[in-house]
Amino acid sequence: MALLEVDHLRVEFPTRRGILVAVDDVSFSIEAGEILGVVGESGAGKSLTGAAVIGLLEPPGRIAAGEIRLDRRRIDDLPEEEMRRIRGRKIGAIFQDPLTSLNPLYTVGEQLVETILTHENIGAAAARQRAVSLLREVGIPAPERRMDSYPHTFSGGMRQRVVIALAIAVNPRLIIADEPTTALDVSIQAQIIALLKRMCRDCGTAVMLVTHDMGVIAETADRVAVMYAGRMAEIGNARDVIKNPRHPYTAGLMRSVPSLVHDVEELAQIDGSMPSLDAIPPGCAFHPRCPHAFARCRVERPDLLETNGGSRAACWLYDQPPANG
Repeated sequence: MALLEVDHLRVEFPTRRGILVAVDDVSFSIEAGEILGVVGESGAGKSLTGAAVIGLLEPPGRIAAGEIRLDRRRIDDLPEEEMRRIRGRKIGAIFQDPLTSLNPLYTVGEQLVETILTHENIGAAAARQRAVSLLREVGIPAPERRMDSYPHTFSGGMRQRVVIALAIAVNPRLIIADEPTTALDVSIQAQIIALLKRMCRDCGTAVMLVTHDMGVIAETADRVAVMYAGRMAEIGNARDVIKNPRHPYTAGLMRSVPSLVHDVEELAQIDGSMPSLDAIPPGCAFHPRCPHAFARCRVERPDLLETNGGSRAACWLYDQPPANG
């Protein structure tokens, strides 16, 4: 049974010129103990999908259709106060910029203890002991002393570790991790990835890992969802999607990643750019950039189709009628 189920999610932004659709009919699920990597270029809708799941869409953004269920309970239509309790207790969040998640006026220890006391029925001394253990677990040196330090006294990598400690403070069932390793050096990236994987293995935590870094996806994710222009382009087992991508967009992403095995003089690139929300073309949104586009792609939008490569791809190449004769 899936821990998180997202069905036909649609996120809209009303504007004076009309309604812009930022996430369009997106469906996926995540099992307990599983890491789903969500990847795509900037503007693909991956961060907005994560924000919708956790109930943190910035106005005027809104969920216009679809359902989000956590542990089989629908959460997208809950009052804000109830969603806030779920967000702290059952869903944790790790954002790209740790300064947006930490209050500069309070020590990291005060913020951790407050989080623990809000959601756990324990005393202040036990909460402080738990907070020290959390800082130690995420690799903060001398955690007893650093409990009383303010966020600005930590390096960027250390602040991100504090944010992770906050996210896992009350053992949430689900973590939304939006670019959690961006701007961190490689060694700290590896430690954070190892921590996320250990939580999945030991605690059964599910992780939605939003990133543009295919290296992080390859190292971390069990399954991969590739998004393009607000829709799902491909989804499947990480090994299948990385080794044998079926959607032309996914294949282009893979060719643009440097290889440690083969020497290449020049990386491939996908011609063109992601369309803006007010200029998404008819049919398959990728067709103006696609080397395999044919007439149907320009007028009819494909849903996810079964492929012969282990994943599902929103591409008419897998639904062509048999040749006459």
